[in-house]
Amino acid sequence: MEFKRFISFEGIDFSGKTTQIDLLVKRLARYGIHPEVVREPGGTTISEKIRDILLSKVHQEMHAITEILLYEAARAQLVHQIILPKLKTGTFIIADRFFDSTTCYQGFGRGLDLKLVHLLNKFATSGLKPFKTFFIDISPEVAETRRTKNKKRQDRLESAGIPFFERIRQGFLTLCKEDTQRFMLVNGEREPEKIAEEIWQTIYQIWIKPLKKS
Repeated sequence: MEFKRFISFEGIDFSGKTTQIDLLVKRLARYGIHPEVVREPGGTTISEKIRDILLSKVHQEMHAITEILLYEAARAQLVHQIILPKLKTGTFIIADRFFDSTTCYQGFGRGLDLKLVHLLNKFATSGLKPFKTFFIDISPEVAETRRTKNKKRQDRLESAGIPFFERIRQGFLTLCKEDTQRFMLVNGEREPEKIAEEIWQTIYQIWIKPLKKS
Protein backbone atom coordinates (compact mmCIF):
# COMPACT_ATOMS: atom_id res chain seq x y z
CA MET A 1 0.00 0.00 0.00
CA GLU A 2 1.57 3.24 -1.18
CA PHE A 3 0.41 6.86 -1.13
CA LYS A 4 2.22 9.47 -3.21
CA ARG A 5 1.62 12.04 -0.46
CA PHE A 6 3.65 10.05 2.08
CA ILE A 7 7.43 10.50 2.30
CA SER A 8 10.00 9.70 4.97
CA PHE A 9 13.41 10.88 6.10
CA GLU A 10 16.02 8.48 7.44
CA GLY A 11 19.54 8.69 8.81
CA ILE A 12 21.65 7.83 11.81
CA ASP A 13 21.37 10.10 14.83
CA PHE A 14 22.57 13.69 14.22
CA SER A 15 22.38 13.29 10.45
CA GLY A 16 20.34 16.49 10.19
CA LYS A 17 17.15 14.91 8.88
CA THR A 18 14.94 16.85 11.29
CA THR A 19 16.55 20.11 10.13
CA GLN A 20 15.82 19.14 6.52
CA ILE A 21 12.21 18.36 7.36
CA ASP A 22 11.82 21.80 8.95
CA LEU A 23 13.31 23.50 5.89
CA LEU A 24 11.07 21.49 3.57
CA VAL A 25 7.92 22.31 5.54
CA LYS A 26 8.68 26.04 5.31
CA ARG A 27 9.24 25.83 1.56
CA LEU A 28 6.09 23.80 0.97
CA ALA A 29 4.06 26.44 2.80
CA ARG A 30 4.83 28.87 -0.04
CA TYR A 31 2.83 26.59 -2.31
CA GLY A 32 -0.06 26.20 0.10
CA ILE A 33 0.98 22.73 1.24
CA HIS A 34 0.97 22.17 4.99
CA PRO A 35 2.02 18.57 5.63
CA GLU A 36 1.51 16.61 8.81
CA VAL A 37 4.91 15.78 10.31
CA VAL A 38 5.16 12.66 12.45
CA ARG A 39 8.11 11.19 14.27
CA GLU A 40 9.11 7.68 15.24
CA PRO A 41 8.87 6.39 17.77
CA GLY A 42 6.07 8.69 18.92
CA GLY A 43 3.29 10.74 17.44
CA THR A 44 0.43 9.46 19.62
CA THR A 45 -0.08 9.29 23.38
CA ILE A 46 0.61 5.56 23.41
CA SER A 47 3.58 5.80 21.04
CA GLU A 48 5.18 8.60 23.05
CA LYS A 49 5.00 6.51 26.22
CA ILE A 50 6.70 3.66 24.37
CA ARG A 51 9.33 6.14 23.13
CA ASP A 52 10.16 7.08 26.72
CA ILE A 53 10.77 3.42 27.55
CA LEU A 54 12.87 2.79 24.44
CA LEU A 55 15.19 5.77 24.81
CA SER A 56 15.65 5.80 28.59
CA LYS A 57 19.15 4.76 29.69
CA VAL A 58 17.50 3.20 32.72
CA HIS A 59 16.60 0.22 30.51
CA GLN A 60 20.07 -0.88 29.43
CA GLU A 61 19.07 -4.51 30.00
CA MET A 62 16.46 -4.36 27.22
CA HIS A 63 16.69 -7.38 24.91
CA ALA A 64 16.84 -6.79 21.15
CA ILE A 65 13.58 -8.72 20.67
CA THR A 66 11.83 -6.58 23.29
CA GLU A 67 13.22 -3.51 21.56
CA ILE A 68 11.91 -4.33 18.10
CA LEU A 69 8.47 -5.30 19.41
CA LEU A 70 8.20 -1.98 21.24
CA TYR A 71 9.16 -0.09 18.09
CA GLU A 72 6.59 -2.01 16.07
CA ALA A 73 3.91 -1.37 18.70
CA ALA A 74 4.59 2.37 18.62
CA ARG A 75 4.55 2.31 14.81
CA ALA A 76 1.31 0.35 14.59
CA GLN A 77 -0.48 2.89 16.78
CA LEU A 78 0.89 5.84 14.79
CA VAL A 79 0.02 4.30 11.42
CA HIS A 80 -3.52 3.30 12.29
CA GLN A 81 -4.42 6.28 14.48
CA ILE A 82 -2.78 9.10 12.51
CA ILE A 83 -1.02 8.29 9.23
CA LEU A 84 -3.51 6.11 7.36
CA PRO A 85 -6.65 8.12 8.28
CA LYS A 86 -4.97 11.37 7.22
CA LEU A 87 -3.59 9.93 3.99
CA LYS A 88 -7.07 8.76 3.07
CA THR A 89 -8.32 12.34 3.38
CA GLY A 90 -5.56 13.63 1.08
CA THR A 91 -3.19 15.02 3.71
CA PHE A 92 0.52 15.24 2.86
CA ILE A 93 2.59 13.41 5.48
CA ILE A 94 6.31 13.56 6.26
CA ALA A 95 7.70 10.92 8.62
CA ASP A 96 10.82 11.57 10.66
CA ARG A 97 11.83 7.88 10.53
CA PHE A 98 9.65 4.94 9.54
CA PHE A 99 10.12 1.18 9.26
CA ASP A 100 13.48 1.48 7.46
CA SER A 101 14.94 2.61 10.78
CA THR A 102 13.85 -0.66 12.35
CA THR A 103 15.32 -2.63 9.45
CA CYS A 104 18.67 -0.89 9.95
CA TYR A 105 18.81 -0.39 13.72
CA GLN A 106 17.37 -3.70 14.84
CA GLY A 107 18.17 -5.75 11.73
CA PHE A 108 21.61 -4.61 10.63
CA GLY A 109 22.56 -2.97 13.94
CA ARG A 110 21.34 -5.54 16.48
CA GLY A 111 21.71 -8.50 14.13
CA LEU A 112 18.11 -9.69 14.19
CA ASP A 113 16.93 -11.86 11.30
CA LEU A 114 16.11 -9.52 8.41
CA LYS A 115 13.28 -11.67 7.08
CA LEU A 116 11.59 -11.51 10.47
CA VAL A 117 12.19 -7.76 10.67
CA HIS A 118 10.53 -7.25 7.28
CA LEU A 119 7.55 -9.35 8.35
CA LEU A 120 7.11 -7.37 11.57
CA ASN A 121 7.41 -4.09 9.68
CA LYS A 122 4.73 -5.15 7.22
CA PHE A 123 2.43 -6.41 9.98
CA ALA A 124 2.72 -3.21 12.06
CA THR A 125 2.05 -0.94 9.08
CA SER A 126 -0.58 -3.07 7.31
CA GLY A 127 1.74 -2.94 4.30
CA LEU A 128 2.02 0.85 4.16
CA LYS A 129 5.30 2.22 2.82
CA PRO A 130 6.55 5.70 1.88
CA PHE A 131 6.43 6.79 -1.75
CA LYS A 132 9.90 8.36 -1.41
CA THR A 133 12.53 8.03 1.31
CA PHE A 134 15.42 10.45 1.74
CA PHE A 135 18.45 8.90 3.44
CA ILE A 136 20.67 11.66 4.84
CA ASP A 137 24.08 9.99 4.94
CA ILE A 138 26.83 10.95 7.38
CA SER A 139 29.57 8.92 9.02
CA PRO A 140 29.25 7.87 12.68
CA GLU A 141 32.36 9.93 13.43
CA VAL A 142 30.72 13.09 12.08
CA ALA A 143 27.58 12.25 14.05
CA GLU A 144 29.59 11.99 17.27
CA THR A 145 31.34 15.29 16.55
CA ARG A 146 27.97 16.99 16.08
CA ARG A 147 26.60 15.49 19.27
CA THR A 148 29.62 16.66 21.27
CA LYS A 149 29.47 20.13 19.74
CA ASN A 150 25.80 20.45 20.64
CA LYS A 151 26.52 19.15 24.16
CA LYS A 152 23.62 16.73 23.83
CA ARG A 153 23.38 13.87 26.30
CA GLN A 154 23.14 10.43 24.76
CA ASP A 155 19.95 8.38 25.03
CA ARG A 156 20.01 4.57 25.25
CA LEU A 157 20.35 4.06 21.50
CA GLU A 158 22.86 6.85 20.95
CA SER A 159 25.19 5.39 23.58
CA ALA A 160 25.60 2.10 21.67
CA GLY A 161 28.91 3.15 20.10
CA ILE A 162 30.39 3.89 16.67
CA PRO A 163 30.59 0.24 15.44
CA PHE A 164 26.83 -0.08 16.04
CA PHE A 165 26.10 3.03 14.01
CA GLU A 166 28.46 1.98 11.23
CA ARG A 167 26.45 -1.23 10.85
CA ILE A 168 23.27 0.86 10.73
CA ARG A 169 24.75 3.18 8.13
CA GLN A 170 25.80 0.25 5.96
CA GLY A 171 22.29 -1.11 6.32
CA PHE A 172 20.80 2.10 4.96
CA LEU A 173 23.29 2.13 2.09
CA THR A 174 22.27 -1.44 1.27
CA LEU A 175 18.60 -0.44 1.19
CA CYS A 176 19.43 2.48 -1.12
CA LYS A 177 21.07 0.07 -3.56
CA GLU A 178 18.23 -2.44 -3.35
CA ASP A 179 15.42 0.06 -3.93
CA THR A 180 16.72 2.90 -6.08
CA GLN A 181 13.20 3.96 -7.02
CA ARG A 182 12.06 4.71 -3.47
CA PHE A 183 15.32 5.76 -1.84
CA MET A 184 17.27 8.93 -2.51
CA LEU A 185 20.80 8.93 -1.11
CA VAL A 186 21.78 12.41 0.08
CA ASN A 187 25.24 13.48 1.24
CA GLY A 188 24.52 14.93 4.67
CA GLU A 189 28.02 16.27 5.30
CA ARG A 190 27.37 19.49 3.37
CA GLU A 191 25.77 22.83 4.16
CA PRO A 192 22.08 22.39 5.09
CA GLU A 193 21.01 24.75 2.30
CA LYS A 194 22.69 22.63 -0.40
CA ILE A 195 21.10 19.47 0.99
CA ALA A 196 17.69 21.15 1.13
CA GLU A 197 17.95 22.27 -2.51
CA GLU A 198 18.77 18.74 -3.68
CA ILE A 199 15.79 17.35 -1.76
CA TRP A 200 13.54 20.10 -3.08
CA GLN A 201 14.21 19.19 -6.70
CA THR A 202 12.74 15.74 -6.05
CA ILE A 203 9.85 17.01 -3.93
CA TYR A 204 8.95 19.50 -6.62
CA GLN A 205 8.54 16.71 -9.16
CA ILE A 206 6.49 14.53 -6.79
CA TRP A 207 4.22 17.07 -5.07
CA ILE A 208 4.36 20.51 -6.68
CA LYS A 209 4.44 19.86 -10.42
CA PRO A 210 1.35 17.60 -10.38
CA LEU A 211 -0.61 20.27 -8.47
CA LYS A 212 0.28 22.91 -11.07
CA LYS A 213 -1.11 20.69 -13.81
CA SER A 214 -4.42 20.07 -12.03
